[in-house]
Amino acid sequence: MTVIRAAITQATWTGDEASMVDKHEALARQAAADGAQIVCFQELFHGPYFGIVEDAKYYEYAQQVPGPLTERFGALAKELGVVIVLPVYEEEMPGLYYNTAAVLDADGSYLGKYRKHHIPNLDRFWEKFYFRPGNLGYPVFDTAVGKVGVYICYDRHFPEGWRELGLGGAELVFNPSATKPGLSNRLWELEQPAAAAANQYFVAANNRIGTESDEFGDLAVTFYGSSYFVDPRGNLVGDAGSTDTEEIVIRDLDLGLVRQVRNDWQFYRDRRPDSYTAIPAR
Repeated sequence: MTVIRAAITQATWTGDEASMVDKHEALARQAAADGAQIVCFQELFHGPYFGIVEDAKYYEYAQQVPGPLTERFGALAKELGVVIVLPVYEEEMPGLYYNTAAVLDADGSYLGKYRKHHIPNLDRFWEKFYFRPGNLGYPVFDTAVGKVGVYICYDRHFPEGWRELGLGGAELVFNPSATKPGLSNRLWELEQPAAAAANQYFVAANNRIGTESDEFGDLAVTFYGSSYFVDPRGNLVGDAGSTDTEEIVIRDLDLGLVRQVRNDWQFYRDRRPDSYTAIPAR
């Protein structure tokens, strides 16, 4: 059996990018000190969740990937010997932006990136103003701790991508998010366990915390944390994180359970992709 120690963060917005980046470096160091071998930050970790409004000033947060942020955290990954999943606002060129997660291996190498496919456009999630839909498929990264995939926030409502990651061999999929109370609460509890059980891998889901009122005033929402890990049978691994406290959620995950569960329930053998004719057509 292969047991790894994984970490996800839930953090508040500091008010400026430099201190937010410093905060997450400190969180990565703390996670490593606690034995974590892989850590994933929250969605768009280096800024506020600016989808609350439509304002071109937030384009200034966009970064080249790879670029300065991946270089800084790649050096940190190498120093700590920890895999880092780094969700950032990516600029491919001026005017062409993506919601992206870079994956940095434990030796500091840049393994590649995932770009969020499903982009919402609804009250205080005005993401189509900021992001083009992802166009790099559903990569699975062969990291020092195992095969890792990424699905970002709103993506989680779409089962097709979860399946793509499973077919790509993922053992652990991270879903970094920025999720507010309301209709999402029940789905937050439901969707990741369902995806883990249906696709037979571990899922790690992390959410922001806090109310970014200094940034957005009366439009600000309160992110409710509740970050958690779930196993390939759909069971929580330990308790979920708090709803209002900055923390690192760390859990030991036995990746050997992936093979065991897939042998117990042969979902991949018994799939019928030849019969799912409406999915590619619609």
